[in-house]
Amino acid sequence: MTENIEIRMASPDDAKALLEIYAPYILQTGITFEYEVPSEAVFRKRIETVLEKYPYLVAVEEGKPVGYAYAKELGERAAFSRSVETVIYLGKNRRGKGLGRLLYGELERILRLQNVTNLYAAVSYREKEDETITHASPRFHLSMGYQKAAHFSKCGYKFGRWYDIVWYEKHIAEHGEDPAEFLPVGVLF
Repeated sequence: MTENIEIRMASPDDAKALLEIYAPYILQTGITFEYEVPSEAVFRKRIETVLEKYPYLVAVEEGKPVGYAYAKELGERAAFSRSVETVIYLGKNRRGKGLGRLLYGELERILRLQNVTNLYAAVSYREKEDETITHASPRFHLSMGYQKAAHFSKCGYKFGRWYDIVWYEKHIAEHGEDPAEFLPVGVLF
């Protein structure tokens, strides 16, 4: 189901199309803790900020974005430079068809080139699935080789209910004593 998909680096000009993918997650799910859909200008700035250092990938089918994934700073301090948080959002009708695996695979390939060693993903969670959240994201991250690293209970409140955050981690490179320096994505592409 992914044979006609092109993966490319995002541009700030993708903001409107990517926001259309993201908005239903805000308005209908506990997957993101945002309450209100950001403006196109704000979303555009988010893309620009990520692209200063990290890959921001868009999956395109027949000229239309159908999903996106990116990496972002895990922490501001220099010692975090080889660790990133990964983020992925797919169009509603695109989940469970291999698109996430394709996007994360390309994201990991680029992050390895950047000398990143550790990937982290924050996933919202409720013990019991409901109309606002399923266990699809935890299953997806585990299937991609992530392991559960931490579980914060009832730390987000949305839609009149509490959500947990589960952090997953994955190591994509060796942890040598003298690791190669982090390379911003602009140096590579």
